[in-house]
Amino acid sequence: MTFQQLRSRRDFLRYGARTLSAIGAAAAFGEAGLITARAQSSGDYKAMVCIFLFGGNDANNMLVPNDTAAYANYQKIRQNLALPQSSLVSIHDPATNAGYGLHPSFAPIAPLYNTSKRLALLANVGTLVQPVPRSSNGAAQFNSVALPLNLYSHADQQNEWQNGVPQGGATTGWSGRLADRLSSSSGTLVPPCISIAGNALQLIGETTQPSTVNTANFGLVAPATDPGSVALQNMLSLSSGVTLVQAAQNSLKDAISVAQAVNTAVAGSASLGVTFANTDIGTQLAQVAKLIQVRGALGASRQIFFCSQGGYDTHSNQLAQQVTLYSNLANAMAAFDQAMGGLGVQNNVTTFTESDFGRTFQPNGNAGSDHGWGSHTLVMGGAVNGGNLYGAFPNLTLAGTDDSGTRGTWVPSASQDQYHGALAKWFGLSAQADLDYVFPNLGNFGYQTPAFI
Repeated sequence: MTFQQLRSRRDFLRYGARTLSAIGAAAAFGEAGLITARAQSSGDYKAMVCIFLFGGNDANNMLVPNDTAAYANYQKIRQNLALPQSSLVSIHDPATNAGYGLHPSFAPIAPLYNTSKRLALLANVGTLVQPVPRSSNGAAQFNSVALPLNLYSHADQQNEWQNGVPQGGATTGWSGRLADRLSSSSGTLVPPCISIAGNALQLIGETTQPSTVNTANFGLVAPATDPGSVALQNMLSLSSGVTLVQAAQNSLKDAISVAQAVNTAVAGSASLGVTFANTDIGTQLAQVAKLIQVRGALGASRQIFFCSQGGYDTHSNQLAQQVTLYSNLANAMAAFDQAMGGLGVQNNVTTFTESDFGRTFQPNGNAGSDHGWGSHTLVMGGAVNGGNLYGAFPNLTLAGTDDSGTRGTWVPSASQDQYHGALAKWFGLSAQADLDYVFPNLGNFGYQTPAFI
């Protein structure tokens, strides 16, 4: 495309978005976003890496009770979804002395729990507005408190996990608000929040605007020789006299500078020495690893990354789907842990999972499971107090004390505010006013967070 062809503002913006392969639509920085992009806290480096499992992960098969009586109950209720006990990867919860088993596909990261203690699990976590009281017999009285908006809805629960406001209505995400509060005046070349999985509500703050990175490459395609790219940069040097277009030009100018800085830093970096599988989540975590590798060249001290893996809406054929999903996830996480070790930043980088919701413990009629509520999550990193299961594992009884219905939709024993609050505290958030800003409902839980980190 030539300069003469870039006639309209629509062409200008469309071409800019296509050219900036490293910076997606979310990187159109406004003036407030520019301030945040150049302002990150100083001091030791820390990064959080979120892996969102889109569709609703049936963690009832990710973490399975492995003691004789408990497994027999699991097998009886799960029926055709039950994993053979002999296939489970054994782990132990030292706090309760209970035995559990990981899905066999998680064998690549099981040593991080059993041996190196860099992997922990948080049991039965989900969206909550406030704690759920218990009756005298221990039953969850979930109908006596305010509940998250539209439980069991994919879109609503995905948003609530990312924005941290289960009452609904939030237009910013908890990670973005966290970046708002931890920003300072030290200059960097990249924004603090970067998505490798397209636009992510979780990374948007009041003043923080995220960037997106393409999994194919980082920066501009042949910026010095591509005629369209040269034309774009020439056009950016013009003064339009129109405020809206001028603001867009400033945004793209900054996007170009970020893309070029990242491209230059990555081009000059050494090989990670780790092979990531050529899967969607594998390529995403490989990109995160490269960005962490060049953190010094980019001046980054605090970074939050968002990755994702789809396919977890397993209403049918669940067993076969989970083998592939979990294998890809575990292998990618194992490679990422190895890469962080090679870079000497295992203690500085924490990786964690999220998902829409759990799924019903009782199968449906299609060899799958349906939308649930509470679920289990993985947390990995050198700063993690690994080798432990945190939170309260649910009572796996249909219509029992932890069931919100009759099919095993577990009432969460820990809120996503508490889960994310623990991560935010490790990241550097401490003042109560800041905690209230990032997690409006955390005070309902007495600001108590699990000790997995």
